[in-house]
Amino acid sequence: MIDEKTAASGRYELLVQSVVDYAIYMMDPTGNILSWNAGAERFKGYTEDEILGQNFARFYSDEDQAAGLPQIALKTAAIEGRFEADGWRFRKDGSRFWANVVIDCMRDPSGGLVGFAKITRDVTRRREAEQELRHSEERFRLLVQNVTDYAIYMLDTEGRVSSWNAGAERIMGYRADEVIGLSFALFYPAAAVTEGAPQRALAQTLAAGQLITEGWRQRKDGTRFWASVVMTPVHTERGDLLGFAKVTRDLTERRKAQREIENAQESAFQSKKMEAIGQLTGGVAHDFNNLLAAIIGSVDIAKRKLAAGEDATRFLDNALHAAQRGTSLTRRMLAFARKQEMKLQTVNLADLVHGMEDMLKRLIGAEISIENRIPARIPGVRADLVQLELALINLAVNARDAMPNGGCIRICATMMSAQARDALTPGHYIALSISDEGDGMDAETLARATDPFFTTKDVGKGTGLGLSMVAGMADQFGGKIALDSIPGRGTTVTLWLPVADDDNTALREPSPTAATAPIRAMTVLAVDDDDIVLINTATMLADMGHTVFAAASGAEALQILAREAVDLLLTDFAMPQMSGYDLADAAVARWPDLQVLVVSGYTDMTKTPGRYARLSKPFMREDLAQAVTQRMQPATP
Repeated sequence: MIDEKTAASGRYELLVQSVVDYAIYMMDPTGNILSWNAGAERFKGYTEDEILGQNFARFYSDEDQAAGLPQIALKTAAIEGRFEADGWRFRKDGSRFWANVVIDCMRDPSGGLVGFAKITRDVTRRREAEQELRHSEERFRLLVQNVTDYAIYMLDTEGRVSSWNAGAERIMGYRADEVIGLSFALFYPAAAVTEGAPQRALAQTLAAGQLITEGWRQRKDGTRFWASVVMTPVHTERGDLLGFAKVTRDLTERRKAQREIENAQESAFQSKKMEAIGQLTGGVAHDFNNLLAAIIGSVDIAKRKLAAGEDATRFLDNALHAAQRGTSLTRRMLAFARKQEMKLQTVNLADLVHGMEDMLKRLIGAEISIENRIPARIPGVRADLVQLELALINLAVNARDAMPNGGCIRICATMMSAQARDALTPGHYIALSISDEGDGMDAETLARATDPFFTTKDVGKGTGLGLSMVAGMADQFGGKIALDSIPGRGTTVTLWLPVADDDNTALREPSPTAATAPIRAMTVLAVDDDDIVLINTATMLADMGHTVFAAASGAEALQILAREAVDLLLTDFAMPQMSGYDLADAAVARWPDLQVLVVSGYTDMTKTPGRYARLSKPFMREDLAQAVTQRMQPATP
C-alpha cells in the first residue's frame, strides 16, 4: 500500500508536468538538469531524454556564458535563497526568446545545498509591447520637444511647471532649467495675477474638463503677447489628478492683422456712410431749398402787400403750405429711421383713399389718371394715419415719375391671410397695392429698391428715402412691403397691413372744432431756448385767452414758478444745462399740482413714454389748443 507521502509526491509531479505556460525543472548544485516538464519542452524545444543531465548554461548566449552569468545566477540563489532576472534565452533550434527567470535554492533539513528549482516564462510579447510603448513615448517626447510654434508643457496639481518644450522656450523666453518648478502665474501680467486669473484658470479647467481662452501673456523680457491657450486636466486610470497639460500659441501677429482688417473695414464703412450721407444731403437739401424758397418768397411778398394795404392771405397760405410740406419731409426721414413716434389706430382704407383723391390728382398732374378700386366695405387696418398718408403720397409720386408720358395709377385692396412662412405673424391682412404702367425695374434694381439712399432719379431729384420709408412704416405696423415689377410693363407695390382688432370705423384726426373747444382761461409758463419758437408759442397761448409767462431756460422758469401761481408748464424738451424733463421733475417736486406738457422735435423724449404729456414740433395753433385742452381736462374716473 502506497503511503501518504508518496501519494502527495505523485500529485505534485503530476501538477508540474501538466503546466505548459511555464518551464519548471530541477537542477543539481552545479546546474545540471534533473527534471523537465511539458512547459520546458514547449519553450526550449528539448525532450526530456535530450536534456536531462545537461547543464542549464546551454540556454544562455555565448557572450553570457563567457561572462559567467549562469554561475552568478546559481551563486546568488545559493546565498540569497532566490534569484530573478529577465534576459535572452535560446531554444534548441537556435531561436531566442525573452525570458523571465526565477531560481530558488533547495536545501535539506540540515541546511545542505540539494539543488535548485527553476521557473522560466516566455515574456517576449510583453517585452515587445513595453518596448513599443517606450518607443512611442520617446517619439512623442521628441515630437513635443521639437515643436517650436507652440508652447507645450505640463503643470503639476498646484500649477507649477513640470516640463518645458522648445516652443515654450522660444515663445516665453525661459530655458527649462529657469522655469521648471515655478508657478505658471509667471506668464501672466501683474494685474491679472492680482485679480487671481491663474488660480481661476485652474479651477475652470477642472470644472469644465478643458479651458480654451485668449488673452495677454508676458515673456521673460517683460514684453506682452496675445496668446491662445488650451489647458486640459490629466488624470490617472483611477481618476486621480496628475496635473495639467497646457498648449499656448502666440497670436499677436494674427490679432494685429485682424485689427488692421477691421480698421480697413471700418474705414470702408465710414466711406460708404459718408457717400450715403452725401446722397441724402443732396436730396434733402434740394427738397428743403425748394420749401425755403417758397416760404421766404411768400413771406417777403406778404410783407410788401401788407405794407401797401393789400390782401396778403394767398401768400401767407403759400408759406404755411410749404412749411407743412417740410414737416412731411421730416416725418418721412424719421419713418425711414424707424424713430417716428407712432399713433396706431384703426384706419378705413376706403375713406382714406377717397379723401386723398383730389390731393393726389393735383400732385401727379392731369396726364395721369387714378383708379380707386378699393371696396367700400373692407375691414379697417391698424396703422398710423399720418404715416400711411405719406406712404401713399410717396408711392403715387414714384408711380408718376415712372410714367413721364402719362398713364394710369391703380389703387386696390384685398383681404388676405398670412402664415408664418410669409415672414408675418399669422392672421388677417389687407393687401393695399399701388400699380403703374411705367418702365418697370430690372431684377438688379428691384433687389435694391428698398435700400436706404438708393434712387434711380437724377442727383438732387430725390433722397432715396421713399420706398425705404414705406418699408420701415409697414414693418412698424406689423406688416411688410412686397414689390413686383416687369421691365416695360410697370410696377406694383403692395403693403400688407394687419386688420384691426376693433370695428372698421376710420379714426380720422380730430376736427378743428373739437381741437379748439374752449376751456377756462389759465396761467401758462412757456419755456423754450429758441426765441422765435418761444414768441410764437406765447402768442398762440395769449390768443387763446391765457395769461402767459415766458422763460428762455430752466433756471429762469424755476424763478418764475417761485413767485407766480402757474396752472400749466409748457416746456421744450431739449435745452442746454437743464432739459425739459429735468425742469418738469424739479417743478413737480415743489408744486405737485402743476400740470406739465413737454414739447419737442426730437425722438429722444420717447425714452420715457408716459412720464409727461407730449406735443411734437412743429405744431399749429389747433394742435397746441388740443394738447392744452386734453392736459387740463379732469381725468375720467
